[in-house]
Amino acid sequence: MSNPTGFMEFDRVDVGKRDPLERVGDWSEFLVQIGDNQLRTQGSRCMDCGVPFCHTGEIIGGLAAGCPVNNLIPEWNDLVYKGKWREALDRLHLTNNFPEFTGRVCPAPCEGSCVLGINEPAVTIKSIERTIIDRGFEHGWVVPRLPQSRTGKKVAVIGSGPAGLAAADVLNQAGHEVTVFEREDRIGGLLMYGIPNMKLDKGVVQRRLDLLQQEGIQFKTGIEVGVAISADEIKSSFDSVVICVGATLPRDLKIPGRSLTGIHFAMDYLRGSTAALLDDATAPISANGKNVVVIGGGDTGTDCLGTAIRQGCNSVVNLEIVTRPPDQRLDSNPWPQWPMIFRTDYGHEEAKAKFGEDPRQFSVETVEFVADSDWNLKGLKTVEVDWAKQRPGFAPFTAVEGTEKLIEADLVFLALGFLGPEPLISEAFGLETGQRTNILANTSDYETSQPGIFAAGDCRRGQSLVVWAIREGRQAAEVCDRYLSTSG
Repeated sequence: MSNPTGFMEFDRVDVGKRDPLERVGDWSEFLVQIGDNQLRTQGSRCMDCGVPFCHTGEIIGGLAAGCPVNNLIPEWNDLVYKGKWREALDRLHLTNNFPEFTGRVCPAPCEGSCVLGINEPAVTIKSIERTIIDRGFEHGWVVPRLPQSRTGKKVAVIGSGPAGLAAADVLNQAGHEVTVFEREDRIGGLLMYGIPNMKLDKGVVQRRLDLLQQEGIQFKTGIEVGVAISADEIKSSFDSVVICVGATLPRDLKIPGRSLTGIHFAMDYLRGSTAALLDDATAPISANGKNVVVIGGGDTGTDCLGTAIRQGCNSVVNLEIVTRPPDQRLDSNPWPQWPMIFRTDYGHEEAKAKFGEDPRQFSVETVEFVADSDWNLKGLKTVEVDWAKQRPGFAPFTAVEGTEKLIEADLVFLALGFLGPEPLISEAFGLETGQRTNILANTSDYETSQPGIFAAGDCRRGQSLVVWAIREGRQAAEVCDRYLSTSG
């Protein structure tokens, strides 16, 4: 490293955010980039550690440690410090097909495993990554890359989320003719319809899609494989198939009153809101003038909060059944694991600024949805839970007597995670599945129970992060390329 004492000289400076009360009035991205000179200083905080864990991309004790795509973080940090932005971009693209996505939506497990982060604030890796790629687009350094030759082999990629796009990109650069099938009316999967615009501007997504199309990838929208086109037709028309359909079966909350009007799965809400924004139409589910309760935390729950506030909700509450995370790492959660600590995301900030308090309530179980005389939702009954006492045969917690409560609500969004992929694809291709309908394929070859058919991303590993999907798409494509080179 060019400045081996930078980590001792400079404090961490985080990426800026627009004022919460300002940004909730529009759908523009809430992040504000800090200046180049300041970022160069931040790059100098990378400390030339003997064994950098930031790019390891491992699972330790069930938690992520380091960057899943193995970004060469110390190298491009040093290049940024030296002002060599073009070289930093080249280094970044060696491992990450879409740093403009991860630089915006990834929770940055790399920072959680930064050696400096053991006893000081970690290097601002995510902010530097985002700046490198945005600067690359601004200066015209990111241009279409056309394969030098074509192999004559054809590959179908089913699903156009981060895993599918990464697989398509790698296979196209290897010279194969790649066609991506997407059942939605737009390409991008989760990137397009699952993440709100203020977090990932759809112009940023479309910019990359335009590049991929210019490089020769064919995109076909509005086609659900197994319905509009059969698995046999796909297999007869292509030499190989890579399945990247995600894990889209939402976890439900089957309690009394679930069928009442006003209760929706979070992704149905987010998908409709983004589609309406892109089509300049009215959202099919609007929180305007409503009292909103979001059940479940995580990124999806936060996105529901931010969306509801922008639509003009009257109030918003976020219920989480888990206990409040600690402010600092516990001994049971050592470095370099992802730190399971209390964080305040953009939606929580906005709710606090708008309504005066953090919307989250922890250790709360919803036990019943309550109806008005017309069978519309009017509220929900909750009870506090004690995780130190198990409910034998039922749950790892016990309801606390005397804590019953009625929360007023006109809209409830269920952000409880996902069970696995919808079974249509696996049934259509005759693929073996495991728990939660996940398609069986290991990480050594990503090949399913059917030769020449591969699976990657959430449909294989279960619900996960965008960066893990990119990693799996890349790796599955490399295996698929080897398969195509040895097949007849």
